[in-house]
Order: sequence, then structure tokens, then C-alpha cells
Amino acid sequence: MTTPAVSAGPSADVTGTPRAEGALDSAPATDAAAALLCRLVELGVRHVVLSPGSRSQALALVAAELERRGAVRLHVRIDERVAGFTALGIGRETRMPAAVVCTSGTAVANLLPAALEAHHAGVPLLLLTADRPPELRGVGANQTTRQPGMFAPTVRLEADLPVPEIVDPDGTHEQSAMLRALAEEALAAALGAGTRAPGPVHLNLPYREPLAGALPDWMGVPATELETTADDDPDGPPVEPEAEDEASGALYQGGGGIGEADVPTEPEDAPLVLERGPRTIVLAGADAGPDAEQLAHVGGWPLIAEIVSGARFGRHLVHGYRELLRDPELGGRIERVVVLGHPTLSREAAALLSDPDVEIVAVRGPGEPLNLNGVTFAADRIAVATGDPDRAWLGEWLQASRAASVDLTPPAPDADGLSSAVPEERLGAIAAELEVIRAPLDRAALVDAVWRATWPHDRLVFGSSRLVRVADQVLPGKKIPVHANRGLAGIDGTIATATGIALASQSAGGPGVTRVLLGDLAVLHDVGALLLPPLEEEPRLQLVVGNDGGGTIFDGLEVAAVAGSDVMDRVLYTPHAVHLEQLALAYGWEYRRVTTRSALDQALTSPVEGRQLIEVPLGR
Repeated sequence: MTTPAVSAGPSADVTGTPRAEGALDSAPATDAAAALLCRLVELGVRHVVLSPGSRSQALALVAAELERRGAVRLHVRIDERVAGFTALGIGRETRMPAAVVCTSGTAVANLLPAALEAHHAGVPLLLLTADRPPELRGVGANQTTRQPGMFAPTVRLEADLPVPEIVDPDGTHEQSAMLRALAEEALAAALGAGTRAPGPVHLNLPYREPLAGALPDWMGVPATELETTADDDPDGPPVEPEAEDEASGALYQGGGGIGEADVPTEPEDAPLVLERGPRTIVLAGADAGPDAEQLAHVGGWPLIAEIVSGARFGRHLVHGYRELLRDPELGGRIERVVVLGHPTLSREAAALLSDPDVEIVAVRGPGEPLNLNGVTFAADRIAVATGDPDRAWLGEWLQASRAASVDLTPPAPDADGLSSAVPEERLGAIAAELEVIRAPLDRAALVDAVWRATWPHDRLVFGSSRLVRVADQVLPGKKIPVHANRGLAGIDGTIATATGIALASQSAGGPGVTRVLLGDLAVLHDVGALLLPPLEEEPRLQLVVGNDGGGTIFDGLEVAAVAGSDVMDRVLYTPHAVHLEQLALAYGWEYRRVTTRSALDQALTSPVEGRQLIEVPLGR
């Protein structure tokens, strides 16, 4: 829906009724902000993430009052990019959108990375951007750009609202009613109304001076008690409802000639029944969730589950899947793949899903529709036909899986040797134990320690670093909540996203720790998210940073075979000499540096009271 902004010129006193005595401090901007935000709260929005600014001050004051009344949890961030990703994390965890409030100009543009990730990952998000009035656009006015349409390719709905002109004395004016109705429409769109997937919504809110005034007395009164109609003449002819504008924005954009249309097809009432017969695997990508494991169990099919899928558990889980997908006797004989979530972590899976000779059935989820081979069949729901499973096919995969699994369990102490009365035996056992304790950490041991320390009441967030691929290759099955920004698999916003996840999961006294496993460049890219203003709630959050001094992920790509080491370092590896300890302490984080497995295990299992940065030095 695109609502054209009204350009009526500045007005100091435009009211629905004459102002009451003492109402001189009222302002249309504040009344409009109250109508919009209060209705969103009534509808279930519980988090507001706010970056301070002049043009958005009415929204900020209303949000602060709602926090004072206990109606919302308000999170203040000075950086709009951090605010956007914090809201993204809240939406990821709760599946309800947080409202992001910011001022005009570049502040709005800083929300674009989070909006893109929300679009591609199907995460609900509400962007409430304050703006100058339309007569100031395009004429050189300060801090003014064309904000309407800035998010057009990504949003489920966008609206450029009329400038509020009315001081509403009792909350019943049609201006307030319009804003409450728009709040309902915006929330429905963000949650995936109709056939649309969840995603971002942009409401552009232009205000004229005065930019703030007294909070309205009717603030907090339920909308049902403030309802009014535009037709004041009960004896007049009925008013025909105006035709709604077509929704502006995009559901999904196509790419390379292959892709879904912006308007999705209607969902099927009946599930797609998968017949027995074709040699089938279940492939679980990011955000697939437990449904993937359940489908593999019911179908009797091998389960390939990425570490970020939330489905890496169960008896049918395949270990070492990359090598097995390359095996012509296993991967080469696959006839059908049922996909849940968004697979992104291996080239082998991408190659399989791009093969037009393999039947690909993709279960529609919250993110972008999958169609890498151009003939992928999309299904809303899946059922499995009755009949006997192909036990031989499953057995071949599980046998190969056992052979490919990696045992990262630290060696157990030699209890007999340590208690031996023979000095040589006891000294040998002690030396062996010391060797294990002092052994430096590598990437496999690092990801294994974090995986083992995390339980269902915790949250584990993976950054888009080399470590997530190592984890995908070596870690066993375990049913724990996992998050990762794999919609676009960008390096940015990881710390802010994890902070939002931690705040949401620990609300109302929720237990557990949110752990973030990421590389040093991902930390430096989101260093602004380390800042937490003094009045803000501090979540239990552990950043576990594998510091290899740069972007070693590029060492495994084609470029490493053709570029000299000097060029690699200059434009890809990008080495740095940042002291993470000083960075952490400057931002108020507890800091630990660990170099051995025993020290890491102790750091990960010790009680967490606030924010910790655990640095693990790694070789290139």
C-alpha cells in the first residue's frame, strides 16, 4: 500500500475540534505517533528498537512512555545499522516483528542491510522512519532525501503517510483511526498475510514542527473504545469503500531469468504426497527446524542437515555429507531431494540442487523460494505415502556416515597410569595428560567445545565466518536452538543480531546463554554493536572469537591458487593488528583469552552474568 503524502504546507494549529484550555503543548506529531505505536502494542508488538534523532522525537517520547507503563521493552542504539540488526535478532527469536524507530536521512539508509536479510530470510520487521514533510524533498533542505521507495525491492508493504495536521483531543479523529488501521495492515504484512512470507515493512512518517508535544490523555485507551467512522451523517447515502491501492514492494525478486513472481501462488489445501520409490534424501538448510528431521524419520530417508538448520539430530542424520554427495555411489545416485530451509554452506549441496535431472521438491518456508535448477517444485506441505521405506538406500548412507564421522572427544585421562605405584608409569600418564591439557586449540576443537557447551535452554548464533563451515563439516547431531543470518550470508550485523536474540530469549527471566561463534573480521565489521548504553538491559551473551588475524576463508577458494601471497594479503586476507582485549574493555565487556581446550571448556561452562568476549587465537 502506498499512501501519498499530503502537502498542505506548514500549519501550527489544525485541529479536529477547537483546542481545549491548556492544550497549547499538544502537537499533531505526538498524537499521530501515539495512535500508531499504541495500536501496534495492542496487536502484540513488544519490542521497540530506537535510534535517537530530531525528526523522530515524537515517536521516541511515545515509546519511552510505553516502556514506563510496562507495555514494551525499549532498546536504544545510537547506530541505526546496529538497531536494525538488533530488531532482526528479536524477530528471529520471537517470530514477531520489533519496531525500529529512526530519524530522517542517512539514518534510514543504514537500515537497508537488516531489511535485506529480513527479506531473504523471511524475518518480520517493522521500519518506522521519520521524515521531513514532502514540500522539503528535492529542494536542498537539511537532512532530507527521498525516503519513500528506499526499501521497495525488499518490503512486504510500504507507505508514505500524510503529514499529521490534527491535534486529536480524544483519539477519535479519522487521522488517528487511519493510523490505527495502518498499524493493523503493517503488522499483518510483516507476519506474512495471505500467501506472502514474513518480512520487512516500511512506514515513512513525515512530520512538521512542532516535532513533539504533550502526550495525549487518551494514550493507552484500547482502540475499540476510540472507534469512529468518517460518515458523520447517519441519514446520508451509504459511502462506497475506496478501492485499495495495490501493495507496493516485493515478495521476492527473480534472478538470472529463473525465479518466482512477486505475487506468490495460492497455497495448496492438501499436502503433496511423496510416493515411495525414488532414491530420496532430505536436505535441511538454514531455519529448516525440526520438521526436516521428522520428515526424514517418517520417510525412512537419509537426512543431510546443515549446522545452521536446527535439524542436525536424529537417527537418520548423515555425517560428512559433503564427501558423500561427491561419491558417485551415493550422491551420484540421488533421484529426489526434499529441501527445507535455505541451504548455503556447501558447493556440493548447491550443485545437487542445480541439477535439472534430479527431482527437487522445496517446502515453502519463510525465506526466498528455492529454484536453482529452474524446475524445482514448490510445496506448502509434505506427506509421505504409505509403504515400506527403502532400507537398503538408507543403510548405505548411514554406513558411510559412520565411517565419515569425526570423534572430537578429548582423550580421557589414563586413570590406571595416574594411580600406578610404578613411578615410570605414573610420570608417563601425567606427561600425557599435561600434553592434552596444553595442546593448542585448532578450529575443529573450538567449534566442538562451543557445541558441547550449548544446551536447549541456550541459543547458538553462527557468524558468516570460516568457523561455520568447519562446524558444518565436523560436528555431530544435537538438538539445540541455532540461528544464523544465512538469508544473504553477510558478515555484517552478527553481534547486533545475537544481542537481539539474547534479549528476546531471556525476556521475563528466561534461562540460558546466547553464544556467538564468529571470526575476528565479523567482530570488527560489527564493532559498533559492542556498545550498550548504561541504561540498557545487559543480556547474558558470549562472543567466542576465533582470531586468525584476517580473512582466512579465502585461503580455500580458487583465488588462492592463482594469486601471489602479497596480493592475497592485500585485497582478500586483509590482515589486522587489533587488540581485541582493549576493544572489549573499552566497550564494557568482560574479556578472556584462551589457548587450550581445558581453558576454553572452563570459560564456556562458568556462570555468565553479562557480556563476555572470549578470544581464541588461531593459526592461519
